[in-house]
Amino acid sequence: MATAAACLRVACTFTSPPIRAPCHVSATRRGPRRAGLAVSAAAGGSPPTVLVTGAGGRTGQIVYKKLKERADQFVGRGLVRTEESKGKIGGGDDVFVGDIRDPESIASAIEGIDALIILTSAVPKMKPGFDPSKGQRPEFYFEEGCFPEQVDWIGQKNQIDAAKSIGVKQIVLVGSMGGTDINHPLNKLGNGNILVWKRKAEQYLADSGVPYTIIRAGGLQDKDGGLRELIVGKDDEILKTETKTIARADVAEVCLQALLFEEAKFKAFDLASKPEGEGIPTKDFRALFAQVSSRF
Repeated sequence: MATAAACLRVACTFTSPPIRAPCHVSATRRGPRRAGLAVSAAAGGSPPTVLVTGAGGRTGQIVYKKLKERADQFVGRGLVRTEESKGKIGGGDDVFVGDIRDPESIASAIEGIDALIILTSAVPKMKPGFDPSKGQRPEFYFEEGCFPEQVDWIGQKNQIDAAKSIGVKQIVLVGSMGGTDINHPLNKLGNGNILVWKRKAEQYLADSGVPYTIIRAGGLQDKDGGLRELIVGKDDEILKTETKTIARADVAEVCLQALLFEEAKFKAFDLASKPEGEGIPTKDFRALFAQVSSRF
């Protein structure tokens, strides 16, 4: 299901207090422009250690692979939920197994990192017996203990708290477009309010004081990256257009690029791309982030 929230998990009963309305405050520059988090080995510094959680997922795997391929820029780590997922991405010593719902189980993965990329998300399951030939519509549910409230809210809050406690320098959080609409169809999947809980975690990160980049991706596609012009927006304006999808590989690239430029810090934005062949493939990520003025 290539939707804006391709990976999910939600609570059956929505009991959360209301989230503050989004505010759009231009990001102010504090002092002179500085280099981003990553330090080139050629410059005499040590590359920062970056942990990607949800590294066993389809987008998380790409981020983890990119981190490992760029050893001159990053020391990559991954966090997965099971030993099976660990084996799926290589099973190295830099891949940790933990449950984001349990702060103690992720402490060793977060210890000593410089930056955190959060790609964990609840995953809806389709109820058995669906027969499209009979005109039926699929129904979804969430496994016990894996609702969005537990994964997208509590699990992400646990990660943010743990990273903040060790003085992490930046957190990149990947969410989904659609969060401004309480009646969005994704909220109805399994009666889980997935986007509501994601938005709550985003607000928590924005209020944490930790430098952050919140990426609200459009419909995720399993296509090669680097071939399209990327588009940034706010308040789900992109959902009203025809260009509301993006390749997972492009989302992964934006996650890493956000660690390289000060222009990406303290910002939140929607992300999609033009169709391949339209526009010019995005290469200047500093300019892309500079287009963003919204903090939430």
